[in-house]
Amino acid sequence: MVKLVVCYGAPDDPAAFDRYYAETHVPLVHKIPNLRRFEAGKVLGTPDGSAAPYYYIAELSFDTPEDLQAAMGSPEGQATGEDVAKFASGGATLMVAET
Repeated sequence: MVKLVVCYGAPDDPAAFDRYYAETHVPLVHKIPNLRRFEAGKVLGTPDGSAAPYYYIAELSFDTPEDLQAAMGSPEGQATGEDVAKFASGGATLMVAET
């Protein structure tokens, strides 16, 4: 399996981020074809108690790298990716990991 890991920086307005993410972005994520699992959550901190470099993290799991590429290239995947700019005022870092 592979995961698309999305790490969101601290937003200008955390309440607005949380609301938009839950009400608008997550429904788009669930429309992505070939998506096997979706998990997301707010970063609470680091093990040593220092400030975390990210505000929120999401993981989108797919069976193969090819499934991930096809999914993100689909109209649904493109719409989801384009939506990030509408709410992620703190930026977003995307990575692909093999599990």
